[in-house]
Amino acid sequence: MILLRAGVRGMALLKMVILARILSPEQFGIYGIAVLVLGLLEILTETGINIFLIQEKGKTDDYVSTAWVVSIFRGILISLTILLLAPVISSFFNSPKTLRLIYLISMVPLGRGFINPSIIKFQKELKFDKEFYYRSSIFLVDTLLAIYLGVLTRSELALIWGMLASVVFEVTTSFLIVKPRPSLEFNLVKLKKVIGRGKWVTAAGTFEYLFQHIDDIAVGKILGTAPLGFYQQAYRVSTLPISEVGEIFNKVTFPTYAKISEDKERLKKAFRKVSSVILFLIIPFGLLLVLFAKEVVFILLGEKWLGSVGALKVLAVFAILKSISNSAYSLFLSVKKQEIVTLITLAGILAMAIPLVPLINRFGIVGAGYATIIGATAALTVAFYQLNKVFKNENDER
Repeated sequence: MILLRAGVRGMALLKMVILARILSPEQFGIYGIAVLVLGLLEILTETGINIFLIQEKGKTDDYVSTAWVVSIFRGILISLTILLLAPVISSFFNSPKTLRLIYLISMVPLGRGFINPSIIKFQKELKFDKEFYYRSSIFLVDTLLAIYLGVLTRSELALIWGMLASVVFEVTTSFLIVKPRPSLEFNLVKLKKVIGRGKWVTAAGTFEYLFQHIDDIAVGKILGTAPLGFYQQAYRVSTLPISEVGEIFNKVTFPTYAKISEDKERLKKAFRKVSSVILFLIIPFGLLLVLFAKEVVFILLGEKWLGSVGALKVLAVFAILKSISNSAYSLFLSVKKQEIVTLITLAGILAMAIPLVPLINRFGIVGAGYATIIGATAALTVAFYQLNKVFKNENDER
């Protein structure tokens, strides 16, 4: 999983380094708006099926066809919604140039809906070597095509075409390398069981998305596409090394915690060890970005992106705090307490949203960064409280 996340983010970094010297901050901001729309609708319609399949102790092959049908329906729904809302979204951000990107990106969820749900077996059965080859090949297709078309056309559309190519590749590969292959069968009883547990995953995902992107929406609306481009690139650079450490551990620890969830003492010790390692790894990364933000931006993005330096310093602190609180998510999910994850992210959103607009008006994109720190601090406080509560209850039971 370390190799996978390093490889994926390495490819993302390569794409960013090359295209940042070809495309302007405004073009990246236009692309960012299209991605915001896609991400929000995908989160709002999240079913929680993948989480359910990992949590289940027995075989989950019987759920694959139902999951696939739901996924296809969800993809169609998202695509149609994006197509219908495209003019409204373009008008909201006062950016007519975003319209064609939004129309094009509407094809992405339609394709993703046909991915074979059985692919979740790689995580459930801890076959992370296969997960590495599968995921890294998908991102390689995206990266190579986006860079090629970006150099050729110097258009932000290249980023969307890269996404579309990777989706087609992912759908094809998912049916070739893993079984069972789904069929167009639907079971209402199974769906109700999944949705009953997945509703908290949907809520948590929605709040998590807002936690991560409400600042982008505010910056794009208040300051425009060019400042949004600066801010989003600063966000990507700041979270690239720090959040990825947490993401690696979450991918591995969630199915692992789920397997040992009934041995509460072992689970508690495992969580403490993982948290210690995460802290040891992310703090040096964060300090490096804070102390050498200007040099990092100049080397990675080029001179025209130096306007993102101030935001990068602030967002590096946010990324550290966010990684720490996120490390608890996999534990809460493993003991089937999805509602706690929802509560944590909701606290973060509220704490960030209240001062967000005043801080942006006062400090620009750096002000948006200040708001993220406030939100991350609130989320971390709630996470610690809930962890203490969970472990205390377990001690009382014993």
